[in-house]
Amino acid sequence: MEGEVGTVTAPAAAPGIGGTAAEGPGSAGGAQGASGSGPRGGDPRAARRMLRRRTPRARRRTHRLSSRILALQLAILLVTSVIGFVLFAFAQRSQLDMQNEQRALDIAATVAAEPEIRTVMANGQDHGVVQSVAERIRRATDASYIVVIDMDKVRHSHPIPSLIGQKVSEPIFVLDGKGYTRIDNGSTGRSANGFAPLYGPAGNLVGEVSVGIPDRDIWSQLWRELPVFALYAAIALGVGVAASFALARRLKRSTFGLELEEIAGLLQEREAMLHGVREGVVAFDPQERVTVVNDEARRLLGLGTALGEPLPVLVPEGRLRDALDGTVSGPDITVLTDEHCLSVNRMPVVLEGRALGAVVTVRDRTELVGLLRELDTMRGLTDALRAQQHEFSNRMHTLAGLLELGDQDAALEYAVETAGAGPALAESLRARIGDPLLVGLVVAKATVAAERGVELAVSPDTRLGEEAPHLRRLLTIVGNLLDNAIEAAAGVEGGRVSLAIVQDADRLTVRVADNGAGVPEGAPIFEDGYSTSPDRGTARRGLGLALVHRLVQRNRGTISVSRGPGAVFEVTFPIPDPRPLPDGPLFTVPPRVLGEVPA
Repeated sequence: MEGEVGTVTAPAAAPGIGGTAAEGPGSAGGAQGASGSGPRGGDPRAARRMLRRRTPRARRRTHRLSSRILALQLAILLVTSVIGFVLFAFAQRSQLDMQNEQRALDIAATVAAEPEIRTVMANGQDHGVVQSVAERIRRATDASYIVVIDMDKVRHSHPIPSLIGQKVSEPIFVLDGKGYTRIDNGSTGRSANGFAPLYGPAGNLVGEVSVGIPDRDIWSQLWRELPVFALYAAIALGVGVAASFALARRLKRSTFGLELEEIAGLLQEREAMLHGVREGVVAFDPQERVTVVNDEARRLLGLGTALGEPLPVLVPEGRLRDALDGTVSGPDITVLTDEHCLSVNRMPVVLEGRALGAVVTVRDRTELVGLLRELDTMRGLTDALRAQQHEFSNRMHTLAGLLELGDQDAALEYAVETAGAGPALAESLRARIGDPLLVGLVVAKATVAAERGVELAVSPDTRLGEEAPHLRRLLTIVGNLLDNAIEAAAGVEGGRVSLAIVQDADRLTVRVADNGAGVPEGAPIFEDGYSTSPDRGTARRGLGLALVHRLVQRNRGTISVSRGPGAVFEVTFPIPDPRPLPDGPLFTVPPRVLGEVPA
């Protein structure tokens, strides 16, 4: 049963179509949302047309994303179906080989049980009996061959008569008395072989019976079974095609009909815009998680790595969080932080009636507010100088009239009286306050107060050394509190403002009181942007008390307000100064402006 080894080869599968899928930006907002000029929601076709106008025409000639995805899915399904079909064919062939091997072994056992063959093989007198019986059984079972050999490996039957009487080259497999099976490529072709021991009437081993089942039987059985599997594969392929088509349509709707190149271009433009603008941009999803944040927003808000984090985790409770989450609404919401004065705008993003989140823009107004406050200080100085010039002109007119009337004694007395009235306040302040900058500030505010019909009085217990602690913060706090008190007292008859600055061994106390209308009950007077008065010129209302409150908090001080005839504000700072470094232009008034205030 020597033969040649045969192999079965399957056609190589064609390589699948490779590709990558890119996700569109899932965050709410973008170039239009950040600038506030784009639509907040509406027709996605309009958005699609707008985006396509921004896409180069060469990009539009590429294959559509849905078509690519559908083709890719079809290629994958086709390749996997072919591979599965081939694997099933090989598995089924192996199963059929095993079945035919067992069938061959059963036929061999049947032949080995024939009494005629057992007797003849035991006596050694064949005379063609074995060949006759074996061929009869072979034809009946449609076997490829039935070969009976003796213990000398001599053939006593074979489909090719010329091989009878010749020895086989293979060993006897059943010496252990057990059956044996294999796939063999013998002289009659490829077949499934079964070997059974042949015993004589006395029970001794006298030979071996081998049976082969032809390979054509295996293929015929395989071809009968494969169409059923092919039907199953076709059904699975059809379901996969339908699912791929549905997925492609869904992706098309999700990406607004944009192709891969268009999505990549928009992503590049968005990244360039986000990190190139001077404004901070933060986008939130409907659950108030950060989905987009640029470098400027990280700098202004101190967010760090914020993507995916909810807003309450990133920003502590306060006005800044209220402005970011929409609790406080309105255009250009002013928010003070420890380092910056911010203008915050929040825009909800709605598409087809579905809320997608919000886009928040943050603008740094620190430098601008500092310049406006400096300009407002200069205007206050100009008003003070104009008031002094007006008062000086009135006095000169009076003095000139007395001289014209020839009343030199009255003129001299009036000149001496007016000459001492102005310096008296300055000298009184210098005696109590050692720092000239603060003296100049109080004198300037007193002049402005007098112009508005308000008396500014300094408490007798005021005392402050030349090396005043918290000097820069003190200038800002006293200036803002006096401005608010003068404005409140100017609205009543006989308006009066009192100032007290007391330096003790362990603390510094500032007290400003007025007899105006007082503070409304429950009013958030220390909140950024809160004011009961309209803006004055370029100076934005609602920042003075907010600056005072934040300065006090940053330097471990306290601030309180109580109702008297008007309002009484009291600020205390610990001594020594816990933060000797400058607080920056937002929280300080440039001293050179105040130094120009005449005494």
